[in-house]
Amino acid sequence: MDKEQLIQALQGIVTQLSQNAEQHRLQAIVFEDQGFAKLREKYNGHAQEEIEFVEQFAQRILDLGGELKLEDKKAMPIYKDPIEFIKFDLELSKEGLSQLIELVNGSMTEPKTNDLLRAYYIDEEEDKLWSENELEIIEKIGEQNWLQNQL
Repeated sequence: MDKEQLIQALQGIVTQLSQNAEQHRLQAIVFEDQGFAKLREKYNGHAQEEIEFVEQFAQRILDLGGELKLEDKKAMPIYKDPIEFIKFDLELSKEGLSQLIELVNGSMTEPKTNDLLRAYYIDEEEDKLWSENELEIIEKIGEQNWLQNQL
């Protein structure tokens, strides 16, 4: 992957992560309104992690001589049902990880960028595992019991 392709890929990550952070913050507000304090905390924390990665990727674009762009974002759904949101978020994580591994592999000649992409991949994989684990718990203890635990 050449430098321009890498910059374009990083800009795509900045755009997507910015959108994900906004969605997670809004979901946190919805969940807090419903009384699910643990989910509010989880998704506010997740949004903060994403913003930190946005800043790192943005800086990397500048370090590589690229220009940052504020790109259009697509509409994203906001869910009232926490379980449906976890399922949605899990699918986004799976899609993102499959694309991200290609970037990790394609950035081997740019070690600093590769390190950053690897760190982001690990963070995303942890998020995917959390969602999978929560869905397994829901299956074992039931939706109402799980929701009770999120208060």
